Amino acid sequence: MQICQELSLTRMGCGTWAWGNRLLWGYDESMDDELQAVFSLCVSNGVTLFDTGDSYGTGRLNGRSESLLGRFSREYLGSGKENICIATKLAAYPWRWTRQSMVSACKSSAKRLGKNVDLVQMHWSTANYAPWQEGGLLDGLADLYEQGLVKGVGLSNYGPKRLKRVHQRFAERGIPIATLQVQYSLLSTYPVTELGVKDVCDQLGIKLIAYSPLALGLLTGKYSEKGPFPKGIRGLLFRQMLPGIRPLLASLREVAQSRNKTMSQVAINWCICKGAIPIPGAKSVEQAKENIGALGWELNSGEIAELDQAAASADKKMVQNIFQTR
Repeated sequence: MQICQELSLTRMGCGTWAWGNRLLWGYDESMDDELQAVFSLCVSNGVTLFDTGDSYGTGRLNGRSESLLGRFSREYLGSGKENICIATKLAAYPWRWTRQSMVSACKSSAKRLGKNVDLVQMHWSTANYAPWQEGGLLDGLADLYEQGLVKGVGLSNYGPKRLKRVHQRFAERGIPIATLQVQYSLLSTYPVTELGVKDVCDQLGIKLIAYSPLALGLLTGKYSEKGPFPKGIRGLLFRQMLPGIRPLLASLREVAQSRNKTMSQVAINWCICKGAIPIPGAKSVEQAKENIGALGWELNSGEIAELDQAAASADKKMVQNIFQTR
């Protein structure tokens, strides 16, 4: 698909990178050098798709993620610079309901990035709570493509039925949908196994992007039922989840040991083998190196089947995004 080539999705489809709000939790400016080192390491290793959103950084940090990405991209001088692809997601805020509001939002993102957005995505569908709002937002997304302000458009948190409707709407204007993001991991197979979004994406020529491929860190093997746990709601979730996913973690650990890989690398590679583009986050060079280690190899069919079975039998599953449509 031409748009995938333009956006570098095909060339580096087995290794993409998320640049999301997780990098801004507890953020202070002293982190900038470390984040820039992460960015440079990624690009130099062929990881050139960076995913962000205009809602990543609010209040004092308004638009901070996009601003940092733009700066890092401009200052990077190493190999792979020409392949850097920056994707952003425009939030469906209540005060955004006209097509022009989406165009204006994307122009603001471009200003923060210091360049046009390569791939613009609808951050979530309003179908579950304000279906009347969505038409204008989708029209604005299409306008951005028609006006040449972006190279491609994508969606996030859409199910197959809604996706087909939007695809038809865009097709009538001759506008292709390049990507669809869903929450997808060994602990969140629902969009693929139950909703069937991957099959629809394949039929329509849409590339599937898997966000949260490590299930907020539950699949890294770095946490145990005895703790310590992350702070806040995440820690409460981990306490509830860990006892019910012992068999899955054991299977993940066994495959990782046999492959001389980490559990994180196996979990990310599983997403790749399923035909999705995983976008794990990283806020340190160490994390970036570990994620890069998921590239350049593939799990075999037996290992995939073992992990699939363990995932299906897990007593606990990740809570689904409330904006995910059917």
